[in-house]
Amino acid sequence: MKFKKEQTTQEWLPFENIYENGLIFYKNSFIKILKINPINYDLKSKLEKESILNSYKNFLKICDFDIQILIQSKKEDISKTISQINQVSEKNEKIQEMKENYIKYITQMNKEKNSSSKNFFIIIQKKVDILNKGIEDFMEEETKAFEYLNECYFKIKETLTRCGNLVDEINSKQNVINILQSFIH
Repeated sequence: MKFKKEQTTQEWLPFENIYENGLIFYKNSFIKILKINPINYDLKSKLEKESILNSYKNFLKICDFDIQILIQSKKEDISKTISQINQVSEKNEKIQEMKENYIKYITQMNKEKNSSSKNFFIIIQKKVDILNKGIEDFMEEETKAFEYLNECYFKIKETLTRCGNLVDEINSKQNVINILQSFIH
Protein backbone atom coordinates (compact mmCIF):
# COMPACT_ATOMS: atom_id res chain seq x y z
CA MET A 1 0.00 0.00 0.00
CA LYS A 2 1.42 3.38 -1.02
CA PHE A 3 0.71 6.46 1.02
CA LYS A 4 0.33 9.80 -0.69
CA LYS A 5 2.69 12.40 0.75
CA GLU A 6 0.85 15.35 2.27
CA GLN A 7 1.84 18.70 0.82
CA THR A 8 3.04 21.48 3.07
CA THR A 9 1.24 24.81 2.93
CA GLN A 10 4.21 26.30 1.07
CA GLU A 11 4.02 23.57 -1.56
CA TRP A 12 0.28 23.94 -1.91
CA LEU A 13 0.22 27.73 -2.34
CA PRO A 14 1.08 28.84 -5.86
CA PHE A 15 3.50 31.58 -4.80
CA GLU A 16 6.98 31.19 -6.17
CA ASN A 17 8.62 33.36 -3.53
CA ILE A 18 7.84 35.63 -0.61
CA TYR A 19 10.67 38.09 -0.11
CA GLU A 20 11.93 39.44 3.20
CA ASN A 21 10.60 42.92 2.24
CA GLY A 22 7.05 41.53 1.92
CA LEU A 23 6.88 41.29 -1.86
CA ILE A 24 5.36 38.17 -3.34
CA PHE A 25 6.41 36.69 -6.68
CA TYR A 26 3.60 34.81 -8.39
CA LYS A 27 3.15 33.85 -12.06
CA ASN A 28 5.41 36.55 -13.53
CA SER A 29 4.03 39.22 -11.18
CA PHE A 30 5.30 40.96 -8.10
CA ILE A 31 2.57 41.59 -5.54
CA LYS A 32 2.38 43.96 -2.59
CA ILE A 33 -0.24 43.81 0.17
CA LEU A 34 -1.51 46.89 1.99
CA LYS A 35 -3.70 46.74 5.09
CA ILE A 36 -6.33 49.42 5.44
CA ASN A 37 -7.66 50.44 8.85
CA PRO A 38 -10.93 52.14 7.95
CA ILE A 39 -12.85 54.88 9.65
CA ASN A 40 -16.41 54.46 10.87
CA TYR A 41 -18.23 56.38 8.16
CA ASP A 42 -21.60 56.14 9.92
CA LEU A 43 -20.32 58.18 12.88
CA LYS A 44 -19.31 61.15 10.71
CA SER A 45 -21.30 64.34 10.21
CA LYS A 46 -22.88 65.16 6.85
CA LEU A 47 -20.06 67.57 5.99
CA GLU A 48 -17.40 65.03 6.98
CA LYS A 49 -19.11 62.35 4.89
CA GLU A 50 -19.12 64.62 1.86
CA SER A 51 -15.42 65.36 2.33
CA ILE A 52 -14.65 61.65 2.70
CA LEU A 53 -16.56 60.80 -0.49
CA ASN A 54 -14.68 63.51 -2.42
CA SER A 55 -11.37 62.16 -1.14
CA TYR A 56 -12.42 58.65 -2.13
CA LYS A 57 -13.29 59.86 -5.64
CA ASN A 58 -9.77 61.31 -5.84
CA PHE A 59 -8.39 57.95 -4.72
CA LEU A 60 -10.22 56.20 -7.56
CA LYS A 61 -9.03 58.79 -10.10
CA ILE A 62 -5.40 58.66 -9.01
CA CYS A 63 -5.19 54.86 -9.12
CA ASP A 64 -4.13 54.46 -12.74
CA PHE A 65 -3.11 50.91 -11.95
CA ASP A 66 -4.98 47.72 -11.13
CA ILE A 67 -5.94 47.12 -7.53
CA GLN A 68 -7.79 44.34 -5.81
CA ILE A 69 -9.70 44.96 -2.59
CA LEU A 70 -10.09 42.04 -0.22
CA ILE A 71 -12.29 42.02 2.86
CA GLN A 72 -11.76 39.34 5.45
CA SER A 73 -14.62 38.90 7.87
CA LYS A 74 -14.25 36.84 11.03
CA LYS A 75 -16.89 36.06 13.62
CA GLU A 76 -16.05 37.98 16.76
CA ASP A 77 -14.72 35.84 19.60
CA ILE A 78 -15.89 37.29 22.90
CA SER A 79 -14.51 34.49 25.07
CA LYS A 80 -11.47 36.59 26.04
CA THR A 81 -13.71 39.47 27.12
CA ILE A 82 -15.91 37.15 29.16
CA SER A 83 -12.84 35.58 30.74
CA GLN A 84 -11.55 39.02 31.77
CA ILE A 85 -14.89 39.91 33.29
CA ASN A 86 -14.98 36.62 35.20
CA GLN A 87 -11.50 37.28 36.61
CA VAL A 88 -12.84 40.23 38.56
CA SER A 89 -13.70 38.78 41.93
CA GLU A 90 -16.28 40.75 43.81
CA LYS A 91 -17.87 39.88 47.13
CA ASN A 92 -20.65 42.41 46.76
CA GLU A 93 -23.71 40.44 45.65
CA LYS A 94 -25.20 43.32 43.64
CA ILE A 95 -22.01 43.83 41.63
CA GLN A 96 -21.71 40.07 41.08
CA GLU A 97 -25.25 40.06 39.69
CA MET A 98 -24.45 43.02 37.41
CA LYS A 99 -21.38 41.18 36.14
CA GLU A 100 -23.41 38.07 35.31
CA ASN A 101 -26.11 40.15 33.62
CA TYR A 102 -23.50 41.95 31.54
CA ILE A 103 -22.00 38.64 30.37
CA LYS A 104 -25.49 37.44 29.37
CA TYR A 105 -26.10 40.73 27.57
CA ILE A 106 -22.91 40.71 25.47
CA THR A 107 -23.36 37.01 24.69
CA GLN A 108 -26.91 37.65 23.51
CA MET A 109 -25.87 40.71 21.46
CA ASN A 110 -23.10 38.71 19.84
CA LYS A 111 -25.60 36.01 18.82
CA GLU A 112 -28.26 38.44 17.57
CA LYS A 113 -25.98 40.77 15.67
CA ASN A 114 -23.58 38.10 14.41
CA SER A 115 -20.73 40.33 15.50
CA SER A 116 -17.71 40.15 13.28
CA SER A 117 -14.45 41.92 12.77
CA LYS A 118 -13.24 42.87 9.33
CA ASN A 119 -9.80 43.28 7.86
CA PHE A 120 -9.39 45.27 4.66
CA PHE A 121 -6.55 44.74 2.22
CA ILE A 122 -5.54 46.28 -1.07
CA ILE A 123 -3.46 44.14 -3.40
CA ILE A 124 -1.33 45.79 -6.07
CA GLN A 125 0.77 44.00 -8.65
CA LYS A 126 3.36 44.60 -11.35
CA LYS A 127 3.58 42.07 -14.15
CA VAL A 128 7.06 41.37 -15.46
CA ASP A 129 8.37 39.68 -18.55
CA ILE A 130 11.06 37.24 -17.48
CA LEU A 131 10.87 34.64 -20.23
CA ASN A 132 14.31 33.71 -21.54
CA LYS A 133 16.04 36.21 -19.27
CA GLY A 134 19.02 35.65 -17.04
CA ILE A 135 19.40 36.33 -13.34
CA GLU A 136 20.70 39.88 -13.89
CA ASP A 137 17.67 40.78 -16.02
CA PHE A 138 15.39 39.23 -13.40
CA MET A 139 17.05 41.27 -10.65
CA GLU A 140 16.60 44.43 -12.72
CA GLU A 141 12.90 43.60 -13.23
CA GLU A 142 12.61 42.95 -9.51
CA THR A 143 14.08 46.37 -8.69
CA LYS A 144 11.78 48.12 -11.17
CA ALA A 145 8.77 46.26 -9.79
CA PHE A 146 9.70 47.17 -6.21
CA GLU A 147 9.99 50.87 -7.16
CA TYR A 148 6.70 50.77 -9.07
CA LEU A 149 4.83 49.08 -6.22
CA ASN A 150 6.24 51.55 -3.69
CA GLU A 151 5.08 54.42 -5.89
CA CYS A 152 1.60 52.87 -6.02
CA TYR A 153 1.66 52.38 -2.25
CA PHE A 154 2.44 56.05 -1.63
CA LYS A 155 -0.36 57.14 -3.98
CA ILE A 156 -2.83 54.91 -2.16
CA LYS A 157 -1.59 55.97 1.26
CA GLU A 158 -1.77 59.67 0.44
CA THR A 159 -5.32 59.56 -0.93
CA LEU A 160 -6.82 57.13 1.58
CA THR A 161 -5.27 59.01 4.47
CA ARG A 162 -7.22 62.06 3.31
CA CYS A 163 -10.35 59.95 3.78
CA GLY A 164 -9.28 59.30 7.38
CA ASN A 165 -8.08 55.73 6.85
CA LEU A 166 -4.76 54.37 8.01
CA VAL A 167 -2.74 52.51 5.39
CA ASP A 168 -0.11 50.02 6.53
CA GLU A 169 2.43 48.55 4.19
CA ILE A 170 2.95 44.85 4.77
CA ASN A 171 6.72 44.93 4.49
CA SER A 172 7.97 41.73 6.05
CA LYS A 173 7.88 38.12 4.98
CA GLN A 174 6.41 36.98 8.30
CA ASN A 175 3.55 39.49 8.13
CA VAL A 176 2.69 38.31 4.60
CA ILE A 177 2.72 34.69 5.77
CA ASN A 178 0.47 35.58 8.72
CA ILE A 179 -2.04 37.28 6.41
CA LEU A 180 -2.04 34.37 3.97
CA GLN A 181 -2.53 31.91 6.84
CA SER A 182 -5.42 33.99 8.19
CA PHE A 183 -7.21 33.55 4.85
CA ILE A 184 -6.57 29.82 4.83
CA HIS A 185 -7.80 29.27 8.39
